Amino acid sequence: MSTVVETDVLIVGSGPAGASAALALSTYGVPHIVVTRYASLADTPRAHITNQRTMEVLRDLGVEQDVVAQATPQHLMGDTTFCTSLAGEELGRVRSWGNDSLVQAAHDLASPTRMCDMPQHLMEPVLVDAAVARGTRLRFQTEYLSHTQDTDGVTATVRDRLRGDTYEIRAKYLIGADGGRSKVAEDAGLAMGGQMGVAGSINIVFDADLTKYTAHRPSTLYWVLAPGATVGGIGAGLVRCVRPWNEWLIVWGYDVSAGAPDLTTEYAESVVRKLVGDDDIPVTIKSSSAWTVNEMYAETYANGRVFCAGDATHRHPPSNGLGSNTSIQDSYNLAWKLKMVLDGTADPRLLDTYTAERAPIGRQIVTRANKSIGETAPIFEALDGLSPQTPEQLWANIAARRDATEAAAKQRARLREAIAFKVYEFNAHGVDLNQRYDSDAIVPDGTPDPGFPRDPELYHQPSSRPGAKLPHAWITSGTRTLSTLDTVGQGRFTLLTGIGGDAWVRAAEAQEIDIATVVIGSGQEYEDPYGDWARLSEVSDAGALLVRPDGFVAFRHASAAPDAGEAGELLTDALRRILGHA
Repeated sequence: MSTVVETDVLIVGSGPAGASAALALSTYGVPHIVVTRYASLADTPRAHITNQRTMEVLRDLGVEQDVVAQATPQHLMGDTTFCTSLAGEELGRVRSWGNDSLVQAAHDLASPTRMCDMPQHLMEPVLVDAAVARGTRLRFQTEYLSHTQDTDGVTATVRDRLRGDTYEIRAKYLIGADGGRSKVAEDAGLAMGGQMGVAGSINIVFDADLTKYTAHRPSTLYWVLAPGATVGGIGAGLVRCVRPWNEWLIVWGYDVSAGAPDLTTEYAESVVRKLVGDDDIPVTIKSSSAWTVNEMYAETYANGRVFCAGDATHRHPPSNGLGSNTSIQDSYNLAWKLKMVLDGTADPRLLDTYTAERAPIGRQIVTRANKSIGETAPIFEALDGLSPQTPEQLWANIAARRDATEAAAKQRARLREAIAFKVYEFNAHGVDLNQRYDSDAIVPDGTPDPGFPRDPELYHQPSSRPGAKLPHAWITSGTRTLSTLDTVGQGRFTLLTGIGGDAWVRAAEAQEIDIATVVIGSGQEYEDPYGDWARLSEVSDAGALLVRPDGFVAFRHASAAPDAGEAGELLTDALRRILGHA
């Protein structure tokens, strides 16, 4: 009879969601096990865009510089090009991923981090290596089969694929991070909205030196408008840079109703030749795989002691580069809550806020990603390229825009407008950073929600209202310059105040849980030499912000507390509500 293995948390899956959950839990000292049915981590590039919010998470978890060291930097990501092939005619470009001068300024103001391009087969080892070094127990070739749960925990049955035998793992909580066809989510009965398999796509990974076609217009993405590009897929043919400028991934569509084509090396090379436009350049096909475009999201992320994260809960195309980012942020939201429930700091009701906070984000990004596919169609429309026609007719339509006629001038204007509108896919800074939480782990301060004065998808708009991420501002401590975000996190709550906020500091120090205190002001441990924090904090010097371990503002008091007694009462009451004790 096999021995039952015991742990606090069992994580199924070692992709971005599972690996980041493991990294956070190991950083917080929570015992856990990760199982994956595969024999290794990701062996293909898959997800790659890594936005500022994710880099902030990785900064707090201590691996930001490990990612920066391997990633393609931001300045090489953003001349997104639309063309007939890489060697063919260029139709236009979009300055993307923060590389427009005004957008880059907004990025610099929003965060201490820079976005980058970090392919999944490089990201996963960074997360997993750090997690294992901090205590994660990882088991490859271990397949999750089923689970049962009771009032005290979850018992999962797993199969050792090397030996062929099964055994049980008993955990207090289970995290299903097992991807877009999650068996954990299915077994947990999580309700889903939307649909799977709305279009067919093929990934082709290949090596080729494409320097002469790409280095002068460096980009992560090159979009190809060629005959057949509107069939299935993600709106057009895509040549994606994995490593500049010799490792690549092509995305090409197929008719999902007819089934995927036979992915022979010859077929893969023919697609590569079509999109590159050069029949002579040496090409080495490394892998090919078929997948479907999905538009599905979970209505709830949990059932009892079972939680799901990542693609198990939101399944969508790669548009906007939101997949791995949202997955990592899911796990970051969940990990600190599990830690505080397991160590007795919080009531298990705190875990109910995971769905309340993350499910709306998941639904938003599924909708946004699929909407971005549709926003490619106007580019073809500007070239009269959507109606059935011969390749020769499409090339003639493209060539016609060069004519010195009124019709051609209108066509050029339509094309420019259609390409420029793709900013909603390639520069959606607000989608990345404007997340707002509304749950029992947030204490409203009674102020009316001002909404977003500017487009909330395009523009990040910082706020210190409860439910918003703490605004970034550069402050100093002695000779150090650091972000306000660097003063929070690390698995504990933080109270920020200023000159005159002594009552808040004493109240924080009197709490039964560990709360870091940060006093910002002239002559204090932290100073605000640029005045940025005074402008962004939206509270008086003697006011207070209570920030959760994930960097979100949980409580705000805009003015000074009359005395230490009232400050203590207000803070104690807020913490009771946040931690589920009220």
